[in-house]
Amino acid sequence: QVQLVESGGGLVQAGWSLRLSCAASGRTFSSYAMGWFRQAPGKEREFVAGISWSGDSTYYADSVKGRFTISRDNAKNTVSLQMNSLKVEDTAVYYCAAQPGWYPRQDVRDYIDWGQGTQVTVSP
Repeated sequence: QVQLVESGGGLVQAGWSLRLSCAASGRTFSSYAMGWFRQAPGKEREFVAGISWSGDSTYYADSVKGRFTISRDNAKNTVSLQMNSLKVEDTAVYYCAAQPGWYPRQDVRDYIDWGQGTQVTVSP
């Protein structure tokens, strides 16, 4: 089991940047693929970005490709999401999640540990 705590959310204007961080506890962090998901009001939770156990492979939803960057530091047990050129439609609660295995999948059901979420609000 991995305990996850997100931070870095907030209120920004469209076009600005935010960096989300997720701190993980547990000695087996490096054996998990990691993902960022988001959930807007009235919508289902959706995949945003994923990163392999080693950090060598990354995956993005089409809606954020080219604007968001996921990274991880296994020595520090952290995973981050750099979000640039934010849009109003990026407004959501963002969750960090851990998935057993080497490479992340996009289905929420594959992830076994979740953080509490951090709110990101982008104003026009």
